[in-house]
Amino acid sequence: MDDSAIPYDTWIDEALRSVVRRVLMQAAAEGLPGDHHFFITFRTPMNGVQIPGFLRAEHPDTMTIVLQHQFQNLEVGRDFFSVSLRFNGNAETLHIPFEAITSFADPSVNFGLQLKAAEAPMDEYDADEHIRSFNPENMAPDDETEAAASPAGKDDTSEDERKTGEVITLDAFRKK
Repeated sequence: MDDSAIPYDTWIDEALRSVVRRVLMQAAAEGLPGDHHFFITFRTPMNGVQIPGFLRAEHPDTMTIVLQHQFQNLEVGRDFFSVSLRFNGNAETLHIPFEAITSFADPSVNFGLQLKAAEAPMDEYDADEHIRSFNPENMAPDDETEAAASPAGKDDTSEDERKTGEVITLDAFRKK
């Protein structure tokens, strides 16, 4: 684009990210109404993305999370959101800058946004190092993790209700 041109693409992308921010702010304040649930895809190597090493090793480029029944501690800042999700039965906190988000969908109302890939610098990341350093024994839940993951300080959900996070692609929801 010409330097003297009006940056419509940038402004539209900023506006779309503000829609995602407002939706997450409402969900953090009031919970999810009805059947609403969100699929959020983000670039894992973006600066500011904070996810456990085992997730980064499994998803070195992009990752999709689902906010539906089993999420906690949703916090929304000006430039990021953070949320606790369960992976393999363990609560993990993810910190995701809005500029890292590439798509947002609410399948309950057939709503979706495709966002322009951010041009922010990417974190240096060595997937092989994370894979070598990952030790499944370190993933055993401890009392502090369980207490932090539950609003009442303990987890009263049954084993059937306790589901782990599932990462899927959005291709399943695209019209063909």
